[in-house]
Amino acid sequence: MKKTVLIITILIILVTATAFMILNQPKFGQLPKGERLERIKKSPNYKDGEFKNMNETPVFTSDRSQFSVMMDFIFKKKSRVKPEDNLPFLKTDIKSINPGEDVLVWFGHSSYFFQLKGKTFLVDPVFSGYASPFSFINKAFKGTNQYDADDFPSIDYLIITHDHWDHLDYPTIINLKDKIKQVICPLGVGQHFEFWGFDNTNVTELDWYEDVKIYDGWQLTATPARHFSGRGLKRNKTLWASFALNTPDYNLFIGGDGGYDNFFPEIGEKYGPFDLAILEQGQYNQNWNLIHMMPDNVFKAAQKLQAGSILPVHNSKFALASHPWDEPLDKITENHVDTGIEVWTPKMGEPVLLKDSIHNFTDWWKKIK
Repeated sequence: MKKTVLIITILIILVTATAFMILNQPKFGQLPKGERLERIKKSPNYKDGEFKNMNETPVFTSDRSQFSVMMDFIFKKKSRVKPEDNLPFLKTDIKSINPGEDVLVWFGHSSYFFQLKGKTFLVDPVFSGYASPFSFINKAFKGTNQYDADDFPSIDYLIITHDHWDHLDYPTIINLKDKIKQVICPLGVGQHFEFWGFDNTNVTELDWYEDVKIYDGWQLTATPARHFSGRGLKRNKTLWASFALNTPDYNLFIGGDGGYDNFFPEIGEKYGPFDLAILEQGQYNQNWNLIHMMPDNVFKAAQKLQAGSILPVHNSKFALASHPWDEPLDKITENHVDTGIEVWTPKMGEPVLLKDSIHNFTDWWKKIK
Protein backbone atom coordinates (compact mmCIF):
# COMPACT_ATOMS: atom_id res chain seq x y z
CA MET A 1 0.00 0.00 0.00
CA LYS A 2 2.80 2.41 0.91
CA LYS A 3 4.57 1.56 -2.32
CA THR A 4 1.43 2.33 -4.34
CA VAL A 5 0.95 5.67 -2.59
CA LEU A 6 4.59 6.54 -3.24
CA ILE A 7 4.29 5.73 -6.94
CA ILE A 8 1.11 7.79 -7.27
CA THR A 9 2.74 10.68 -5.42
CA ILE A 10 5.78 10.57 -7.70
CA LEU A 11 3.56 10.50 -10.79
CA ILE A 12 1.57 13.48 -9.56
CA ILE A 13 4.78 15.41 -8.90
CA LEU A 14 6.14 14.54 -12.35
CA VAL A 15 2.92 15.51 -14.13
CA THR A 16 2.70 18.76 -12.15
CA ALA A 17 6.32 19.63 -12.84
CA THR A 18 5.94 18.86 -16.54
CA ALA A 19 2.79 20.97 -16.81
CA PHE A 20 4.52 23.81 -14.97
CA MET A 21 7.49 23.73 -17.34
CA ILE A 22 5.26 23.64 -20.41
CA LEU A 23 2.95 26.44 -19.29
CA ASN A 24 5.88 28.64 -18.32
CA GLN A 25 7.33 28.66 -21.81
CA PRO A 26 7.35 32.18 -23.33
CA LYS A 27 4.89 31.22 -26.09
CA PHE A 28 2.09 30.91 -23.53
CA GLY A 29 2.44 34.61 -22.80
CA GLN A 30 1.53 36.13 -19.47
CA LEU A 31 -1.69 36.95 -17.64
CA PRO A 32 -2.40 40.66 -17.04
CA LYS A 33 -0.98 42.15 -13.87
CA GLY A 34 -0.13 45.46 -12.22
CA GLU A 35 -1.56 48.64 -13.75
CA ARG A 36 -2.90 46.69 -16.71
CA LEU A 37 -4.95 44.45 -14.42
CA GLU A 38 -6.25 47.45 -12.50
CA ARG A 39 -7.45 49.00 -15.75
CA ILE A 40 -9.13 45.72 -16.70
CA LYS A 41 -11.00 45.59 -13.39
CA LYS A 42 -12.62 48.93 -14.26
CA SER A 43 -14.02 47.61 -17.55
CA PRO A 44 -17.81 47.16 -17.65
CA ASN A 45 -17.11 43.94 -19.56
CA TYR A 46 -15.05 42.41 -16.73
CA LYS A 47 -17.10 40.74 -14.01
CA ASP A 48 -16.37 38.15 -11.35
CA GLY A 49 -12.71 37.96 -12.31
CA GLU A 50 -13.12 37.48 -16.07
CA PHE A 51 -14.35 39.12 -19.24
CA LYS A 52 -17.94 38.37 -20.22
CA ASN A 53 -19.84 38.45 -23.49
CA MET A 54 -22.74 40.87 -23.78
CA ASN A 55 -25.16 37.93 -23.64
CA GLU A 56 -24.77 34.59 -21.90
CA THR A 57 -22.43 32.52 -24.06
CA PRO A 58 -21.51 29.00 -23.00
CA VAL A 59 -18.67 27.59 -25.08
CA PHE A 60 -20.54 24.32 -25.56
CA THR A 61 -24.24 24.49 -26.39
CA SER A 62 -25.00 20.77 -26.68
CA ASP A 63 -27.22 19.05 -24.10
CA ARG A 64 -24.50 16.42 -23.85
CA SER A 65 -21.58 16.75 -21.47
CA GLN A 66 -18.52 18.73 -22.54
CA PHE A 67 -16.47 15.56 -22.11
CA SER A 68 -18.62 13.54 -24.54
CA VAL A 69 -18.62 16.39 -27.08
CA MET A 70 -14.84 16.58 -26.92
CA MET A 71 -14.45 12.81 -27.18
CA ASP A 72 -16.59 12.81 -30.32
CA PHE A 73 -14.60 15.69 -31.76
CA ILE A 74 -11.28 13.97 -31.10
CA PHE A 75 -12.13 10.36 -31.95
CA LYS A 76 -15.21 10.32 -34.19
CA LYS A 77 -14.40 9.73 -37.83
CA LYS A 78 -14.52 12.95 -39.89
CA SER A 79 -14.95 13.37 -43.61
CA ARG A 80 -12.68 15.60 -45.71
CA VAL A 81 -11.69 17.97 -42.93
CA LYS A 82 -8.38 18.37 -44.76
CA PRO A 83 -7.75 18.54 -48.52
CA GLU A 84 -5.70 15.78 -50.11
CA ASP A 85 -4.07 18.14 -52.60
CA ASN A 86 -1.92 21.20 -52.10
CA LEU A 87 -4.15 24.27 -52.10
CA PRO A 88 -3.48 26.91 -54.76
CA PHE A 89 -1.49 29.82 -53.38
CA LEU A 90 -0.16 32.93 -55.12
CA LYS A 91 3.05 34.30 -53.63
CA THR A 92 2.52 38.02 -54.01
CA ASP A 93 5.58 40.18 -53.42
CA ILE A 94 4.16 42.23 -50.55
CA LYS A 95 7.19 44.49 -50.39
CA SER A 96 6.77 45.51 -54.02
CA ILE A 97 3.12 46.54 -53.81
CA ASN A 98 2.76 50.08 -55.06
CA PRO A 99 2.24 52.41 -52.06
CA GLY A 100 -0.51 54.09 -54.06
CA GLU A 101 -2.56 50.90 -54.34
CA ASP A 102 -5.34 50.12 -51.87
CA VAL A 103 -5.01 46.36 -51.69
CA LEU A 104 -5.73 43.32 -49.50
CA VAL A 105 -3.96 39.95 -49.43
CA TRP A 106 -5.47 37.02 -47.52
CA PHE A 107 -3.09 34.28 -46.30
CA GLY A 108 -5.66 31.70 -45.22
CA HIS A 109 -7.60 31.32 -41.97
CA SER A 110 -7.83 34.78 -40.36
CA SER A 111 -4.48 36.27 -41.43
CA TYR A 112 -4.40 39.10 -43.94
CA PHE A 113 -2.48 42.19 -44.97
CA PHE A 114 -4.02 45.34 -46.32
CA GLN A 115 -2.78 48.71 -47.43
CA LEU A 116 -4.81 51.93 -47.54
CA LYS A 117 -3.37 55.24 -48.66
CA GLY A 118 0.11 53.77 -48.23
CA LYS A 119 -0.55 52.73 -44.61
CA THR A 120 0.15 49.05 -43.93
CA PHE A 121 -1.90 46.78 -41.67
CA LEU A 122 -1.43 43.13 -40.70
CA VAL A 123 -4.22 41.23 -38.93
CA ASP A 124 -3.83 38.06 -36.81
CA PRO A 125 -0.77 36.71 -38.68
CA VAL A 126 -0.06 32.99 -38.25
CA PHE A 127 2.90 31.89 -40.36
CA SER A 128 4.44 29.19 -38.16
CA GLY A 129 2.56 26.39 -39.96
CA TYR A 130 0.46 25.31 -36.98
CA ALA A 131 -2.33 26.72 -34.82
CA SER A 132 -1.54 25.40 -31.36
CA PRO A 133 1.20 25.47 -28.71
CA PHE A 134 2.89 22.51 -30.42
CA SER A 135 4.08 22.11 -34.00
CA PHE A 136 2.57 18.62 -34.40
CA ILE A 137 -1.01 19.74 -33.58
CA ASN A 138 -3.34 21.62 -35.95
CA LYS A 139 -0.85 21.76 -38.79
CA ALA A 140 -1.57 23.96 -41.80
CA PHE A 141 -2.99 22.39 -44.95
CA LYS A 142 -0.49 21.50 -47.63
CA GLY A 143 0.59 24.48 -49.70
CA THR A 144 -0.86 27.17 -47.43
CA ASN A 145 2.15 28.25 -45.39
CA GLN A 146 4.03 30.38 -47.92
CA TYR A 147 4.95 33.54 -46.01
CA ASP A 148 7.33 34.50 -43.25
CA ALA A 149 8.55 37.73 -41.67
CA ASP A 150 11.12 38.40 -44.39
CA ASP A 151 8.32 38.77 -46.94
CA PHE A 152 6.85 41.85 -45.28
CA PRO A 153 7.65 45.55 -45.36
CA SER A 154 7.41 47.71 -42.27
CA ILE A 155 3.98 47.24 -40.68
CA ASP A 156 2.36 50.45 -39.47
CA TYR A 157 -0.31 48.61 -37.49
CA LEU A 158 -0.49 45.04 -36.26
CA ILE A 159 -4.08 44.30 -35.25
CA ILE A 160 -4.75 41.32 -32.98
CA THR A 161 -8.38 40.37 -32.31
CA HIS A 162 -7.74 37.98 -29.39
CA ASP A 163 -5.08 35.73 -27.94
CA HIS A 164 -6.07 32.27 -29.19
CA TRP A 165 -3.28 30.32 -30.87
CA ASP A 166 -4.79 30.53 -34.36
CA HIS A 167 -4.79 34.35 -34.12
CA LEU A 168 -1.83 35.24 -31.93
CA ASP A 169 1.12 33.14 -33.08
CA TYR A 170 4.23 33.52 -30.93
CA PRO A 171 6.87 32.53 -33.53
CA THR A 172 5.33 34.87 -36.11
CA ILE A 173 5.13 37.80 -33.70
CA ILE A 174 8.73 37.36 -32.57
CA ASN A 175 9.97 37.15 -36.15
CA LEU A 176 8.00 40.27 -37.14
CA LYS A 177 8.88 42.23 -34.02
CA ASP A 178 11.38 44.63 -35.59
CA LYS A 179 8.99 45.47 -38.43
CA ILE A 180 5.97 46.36 -36.29
CA LYS A 181 5.54 50.04 -35.47
CA GLN A 182 2.33 49.82 -33.45
CA VAL A 183 0.23 47.02 -31.98
CA ILE A 184 -3.51 47.49 -31.44
CA CYS A 185 -5.30 44.80 -29.46
CA PRO A 186 -8.08 44.22 -26.91
CA LEU A 187 -7.63 44.83 -23.18
CA GLY A 188 -5.12 42.54 -21.51
CA VAL A 189 -3.56 41.17 -24.70
CA GLY A 190 -0.82 43.77 -24.39
CA GLN A 191 0.57 41.79 -21.45
CA HIS A 192 1.70 39.09 -23.89
CA PHE A 193 3.49 41.68 -26.00
CA GLU A 194 5.18 43.27 -22.99
CA PHE A 195 6.29 39.82 -21.84
CA TRP A 196 7.71 39.19 -25.32
CA GLY A 197 9.82 42.33 -25.21
CA PHE A 198 7.66 44.92 -26.97
CA ASP A 199 7.81 48.52 -25.78
CA ASN A 200 4.52 49.32 -24.03
CA THR A 201 4.46 52.74 -25.66
CA ASN A 202 3.96 50.94 -28.98
CA VAL A 203 1.04 48.83 -27.75
CA THR A 204 -2.50 50.23 -27.62
CA GLU A 205 -5.15 48.23 -25.79
CA LEU A 206 -8.83 48.98 -26.28
CA ASP A 207 -12.04 48.02 -24.53
CA TRP A 208 -15.23 47.62 -26.57
CA TYR A 209 -16.26 50.93 -28.12
CA GLU A 210 -12.95 52.60 -27.30
CA ASP A 211 -11.14 54.06 -30.28
CA VAL A 212 -7.80 55.40 -31.34
CA LYS A 213 -7.13 58.11 -33.91
CA ILE A 214 -4.42 56.73 -36.15
CA TYR A 215 -4.25 59.49 -38.80
CA ASP A 216 -6.13 62.66 -39.64
CA GLY A 217 -9.71 61.53 -40.13
CA TRP A 218 -8.86 57.85 -39.49
CA GLN A 219 -10.38 56.07 -36.50
CA LEU A 220 -9.98 52.47 -35.36
CA THR A 221 -12.57 51.29 -32.85
CA ALA A 222 -12.65 48.06 -30.88
CA THR A 223 -16.16 46.68 -31.24
CA PRO A 224 -17.79 43.70 -29.49
CA ALA A 225 -17.42 40.07 -30.52
CA ARG A 226 -19.06 36.95 -29.09
CA HIS A 227 -16.22 34.61 -28.25
CA PHE A 228 -13.73 33.84 -25.46
CA SER A 229 -9.96 33.99 -24.87
CA GLY A 230 -7.01 32.21 -23.29
CA ARG A 231 -3.72 30.55 -24.17
CA GLY A 232 -3.30 28.32 -21.12
CA LEU A 233 -5.52 26.88 -18.42
CA LYS A 234 -7.35 30.10 -17.56
CA ARG A 235 -9.97 31.56 -19.87
CA ASN A 236 -11.24 35.08 -20.40
CA LYS A 237 -8.52 36.99 -18.57
CA THR A 238 -8.01 39.04 -21.75
CA LEU A 239 -10.67 40.58 -23.98
CA TRP A 240 -11.64 39.56 -27.53
CA ALA A 241 -12.87 42.08 -30.10
CA SER A 242 -13.78 42.99 -33.62
CA PHE A 243 -12.66 46.32 -35.09
CA ALA A 244 -14.16 49.08 -37.21
CA LEU A 245 -11.74 51.11 -39.33
CA ASN A 246 -13.23 54.37 -40.55
CA THR A 247 -11.37 56.58 -43.02
CA PRO A 248 -12.58 59.53 -45.10
CA ASP A 249 -13.30 57.31 -48.12
CA TYR A 250 -13.34 53.68 -46.93
CA ASN A 251 -14.90 51.79 -44.01
CA LEU A 252 -13.69 48.30 -43.11
CA PHE A 253 -15.02 45.85 -40.52
CA ILE A 254 -12.52 43.37 -39.05
CA GLY A 255 -14.63 40.62 -37.56
CA GLY A 256 -12.18 38.46 -35.62
CA ASP A 257 -13.82 35.34 -34.15
CA GLY A 258 -17.30 35.01 -32.78
CA GLY A 259 -20.91 34.05 -33.18
CA TYR A 260 -23.89 36.19 -34.09
CA ASP A 261 -25.26 38.59 -31.48
CA ASN A 262 -27.43 41.68 -31.25
CA PHE A 263 -24.53 44.16 -31.35
CA PHE A 264 -24.15 43.94 -35.15
CA PRO A 265 -26.96 46.45 -35.85
CA GLU A 266 -25.42 48.93 -33.39
CA ILE A 267 -21.99 48.59 -35.00
CA GLY A 268 -23.57 49.12 -38.42
CA GLU A 269 -25.40 52.24 -37.26
CA LYS A 270 -22.41 53.75 -35.45
CA TYR A 271 -19.58 52.92 -37.84
CA GLY A 272 -21.17 51.73 -41.09
CA PRO A 273 -22.04 51.40 -43.80
CA PHE A 274 -18.98 49.27 -44.46
CA ASP A 275 -17.40 48.89 -47.86
CA LEU A 276 -16.07 45.50 -46.75
CA ALA A 277 -16.83 43.24 -43.79
CA ILE A 278 -14.27 40.51 -43.08
CA LEU A 279 -16.33 37.88 -41.31
CA GLU A 280 -15.66 34.49 -39.81
CA GLN A 281 -16.96 31.61 -41.93
CA GLY A 282 -15.38 28.37 -40.78
CA GLN A 283 -14.58 26.13 -37.77
CA TYR A 284 -18.26 26.15 -36.79
CA ASN A 285 -20.18 23.34 -35.16
CA GLN A 286 -23.70 23.03 -33.80
CA ASN A 287 -22.14 22.01 -30.47
CA TRP A 288 -20.48 25.44 -30.16
CA ASN A 289 -22.83 27.57 -32.25
CA LEU A 290 -22.60 30.70 -30.11
CA ILE A 291 -18.84 31.27 -30.25
CA HIS A 292 -18.41 30.80 -34.02
CA MET A 293 -20.57 32.11 -36.82
CA MET A 294 -22.88 29.50 -38.27
CA PRO A 295 -23.25 29.66 -42.07
CA ASP A 296 -26.84 30.92 -42.01
CA ASN A 297 -25.86 33.90 -39.84
CA VAL A 298 -23.04 35.34 -41.94
CA PHE A 299 -25.25 37.33 -44.29
CA LYS A 300 -27.53 38.33 -41.43
CA ALA A 301 -24.49 39.87 -39.72
CA ALA A 302 -23.35 41.51 -42.98
CA GLN A 303 -26.76 43.06 -43.58
CA LYS A 304 -26.92 44.43 -40.03
CA LEU A 305 -23.43 45.87 -40.52
CA GLN A 306 -24.62 47.49 -43.75
CA ALA A 307 -21.77 45.86 -45.63
CA GLY A 308 -21.42 46.11 -49.39
CA SER A 309 -19.01 43.18 -49.63
CA ILE A 310 -17.93 40.20 -47.54
CA LEU A 311 -14.56 38.48 -47.31
CA PRO A 312 -15.18 35.11 -45.56
CA VAL A 313 -12.18 34.04 -43.46
CA HIS A 314 -11.34 31.49 -40.75
CA ASN A 315 -11.22 28.73 -43.36
CA SER A 316 -8.91 26.89 -45.78
CA LYS A 317 -5.79 26.54 -43.63
CA PHE A 318 -6.52 24.64 -40.39
CA ALA A 319 -9.00 21.94 -39.42
CA LEU A 320 -10.38 23.12 -36.07
CA ALA A 321 -13.89 21.71 -36.53
CA SER A 322 -15.55 18.66 -38.07
CA HIS A 323 -17.04 20.07 -41.27
CA PRO A 324 -15.44 19.40 -44.69
CA TRP A 325 -12.65 21.87 -45.31
CA ASP A 326 -14.37 23.44 -48.35
CA GLU A 327 -17.89 23.57 -46.92
CA PRO A 328 -17.58 27.18 -45.64
CA LEU A 329 -16.78 28.46 -49.15
CA ASP A 330 -19.58 26.39 -50.67
CA LYS A 331 -22.03 27.70 -48.09
CA ILE A 332 -21.07 31.35 -48.48
CA THR A 333 -21.42 31.26 -52.26
CA GLU A 334 -24.73 29.39 -52.08
CA ASN A 335 -26.23 31.69 -49.46
CA HIS A 336 -25.33 35.01 -51.07
CA VAL A 337 -27.89 34.72 -53.88
CA ASP A 338 -30.25 37.74 -53.93
CA THR A 339 -28.55 39.40 -50.95
CA GLY A 340 -27.06 42.24 -52.99
CA ILE A 341 -23.78 41.71 -51.12
CA GLU A 342 -20.65 40.83 -53.08
CA VAL A 343 -18.66 37.84 -51.81
CA TRP A 344 -14.89 37.89 -52.17
CA THR A 345 -13.27 34.47 -52.58
CA PRO A 346 -9.67 35.14 -53.61
CA LYS A 347 -7.01 32.47 -53.66
CA MET A 348 -4.65 32.69 -50.72
CA GLY A 349 -1.93 35.21 -51.50
CA GLU A 350 -3.93 36.82 -54.32
CA PRO A 351 -3.94 40.64 -54.19
CA VAL A 352 -7.40 42.21 -54.28
CA LEU A 353 -7.87 45.90 -55.07
CA LEU A 354 -10.09 47.20 -52.29
CA LYS A 355 -11.78 49.98 -54.22
CA ASP A 356 -12.45 48.22 -57.50
CA SER A 357 -16.14 48.12 -58.26
CA ILE A 358 -15.88 44.77 -60.06
CA HIS A 359 -13.95 41.70 -58.92
CA ASN A 360 -13.61 38.42 -60.76
CA PHE A 361 -13.07 35.47 -58.45
CA THR A 362 -13.01 31.82 -59.39
CA ASP A 363 -14.41 28.90 -57.40
CA TRP A 364 -10.82 27.74 -56.92
CA TRP A 365 -11.71 25.25 -54.15
CA LYS A 366 -14.05 23.26 -56.41
CA LYS A 367 -11.13 21.56 -58.18
CA ILE A 368 -9.41 20.38 -55.00
CA LYS A 369 -9.78 16.86 -53.59
